[in-house]
Amino acid sequence: MEDSLTSRARSVKLIVFDVDGVLTDGKITYSSSGEEMKSFHVRDGHAIKMAARAGLETALITGRSSRIVQIRAKELGIDHVYQGVKDKLPVLQDVMSSLELEPGEIAYLGDDVVDLPVILHAGLGCAVADAAFEVRERARMVLKSRGGEGAARELIIFILKAQGLWDGLMERYITT
Repeated sequence: MEDSLTSRARSVKLIVFDVDGVLTDGKITYSSSGEEMKSFHVRDGHAIKMAARAGLETALITGRSSRIVQIRAKELGIDHVYQGVKDKLPVLQDVMSSLELEPGEIAYLGDDVVDLPVILHAGLGCAVADAAFEVRERARMVLKSRGGEGAARELIIFILKAQGLWDGLMERYITT
């Protein structure tokens, strides 16, 4: 019998990520000139591109605003980018409405208490391994990977496998 997480993952059409603490390790570094720096995991980025090839939509909803995030989103082909968002749930609901999606078709990956309303609303609300205790306690799925260390990739692979799409995507990389 199929478990409920796999069943939920089968319905996902949109994967939404927080940025700081999810696509990054949550650390914010400033140069001596005050320029903000963030590090993104390249394998998360590749997985986001694979999700797009499989027909899944992706989005970013983050509380901070950063030019770096806009650059990274453009590199990855993420069209739905919302920065400086203090209340993420109404933004998610607007995205869902514009894409004509239901909560059960949404996966959300977060790390802190500001993500809880969205995690609880999404059909597959997830937390990174190093998320705040309150988030890990309430998320439907807690990943093994920490933020900025492959958590987005882990979630995407789980969803693609649940939907039976992973093996087909891997064919282009495997030579026999």
